[in-house]
Amino acid sequence: MKTESTDANTSDQGLITLAHGAGGRVMRQLIESICVEAFNNPALALLEDQARLDMAEIAAHGDRLAFTTDSYVVDPLEFPGGDIGTLAVNGTVNDLAVSGARPLYLSCALILEEGLEISRLRRIMASMSDAAGVAGVSIVTGDTKVVPRGKGDGMFINTSGIGVIPQGVELAASRCQPGDCVIVNGTLGDHGAAILQARGDLALEADLVSDCQPLHGLIARMLAVCPQVHALRDATRGGVAGVVYEFAEASGRAIRLFEDQLPVRPSVRGVCEILGLDALHFANEGKLVAVVPREAADSMVAVMREHPAGRDACIIGEVLDGPAGSVQISTLMGGVRLLDLPIGEQLPRIC
Repeated sequence: MKTESTDANTSDQGLITLAHGAGGRVMRQLIESICVEAFNNPALALLEDQARLDMAEIAAHGDRLAFTTDSYVVDPLEFPGGDIGTLAVNGTVNDLAVSGARPLYLSCALILEEGLEISRLRRIMASMSDAAGVAGVSIVTGDTKVVPRGKGDGMFINTSGIGVIPQGVELAASRCQPGDCVIVNGTLGDHGAAILQARGDLALEADLVSDCQPLHGLIARMLAVCPQVHALRDATRGGVAGVVYEFAEASGRAIRLFEDQLPVRPSVRGVCEILGLDALHFANEGKLVAVVPREAADSMVAVMREHPAGRDACIIGEVLDGPAGSVQISTLMGGVRLLDLPIGEQLPRIC
């Protein structure tokens, strides 16, 4: 049974109440009129407690499953370049994609706060649906809970994802080798700076937009031209600095970044200078870090620049033999300094 969205319990003039999470008729109306309508696919429409997926279809794409989960608590819920819904879809798609997997299916669990505007929920579910469509994935199962006013900060989302890794694809941070080049697909820190501006904590007039986007299409093209890519990671919390430290520690190598080659928009650089922060530590939601053999690096960058998600791709560093686990920066002044990781997160509630 499909309930019209003009029902008093789910109209866009209404608010989420505790009844919307109580398991009764009001909850079913909410799920059917907003979630099922937005995500519309046969597996979800059954409204069972689980999605039932065709193993033959899954196996046709590769020989291993990739499975990931993540929770999203971003503040504010909507921001320039996206919202918590697009963030949840693209973040989970990208966590699958950096393993080399083709993303296929997502779950969506909502924790809603009493008092959330149903119109806002409908917008966010619509944007999730749009993001899933762009990424070519289906949201096939989910859950809804409601917490009392003041206990949930509007809305939290948990998404899990399933993808399939093709035969022969082996990506791991431990595979970084001396002489490899470190590549990014575009400008750094866009998401973190956009969220900071959207919070209104600073009187900033810069045009800052999140880079939230799916990366699996770009990654598929990268692997097609260079199957010997050693490592891939999306640079979310902790930024590029966090990723290269993970690479260095897992491989027992050192990584040196070139300060004069780091791609940072002037508006983001200005925010960093005002706050005394480093764009290398800012979160991204549409950026990856790749480690590839030196002989493949230039052709890889050229191929990446042909894809919309990689137009600003460039080489930003190299892998060295040691000291093991260290990250260095060749500075604009011609010196070399160690890159430190912050003890805590520079900007909380960023994703």
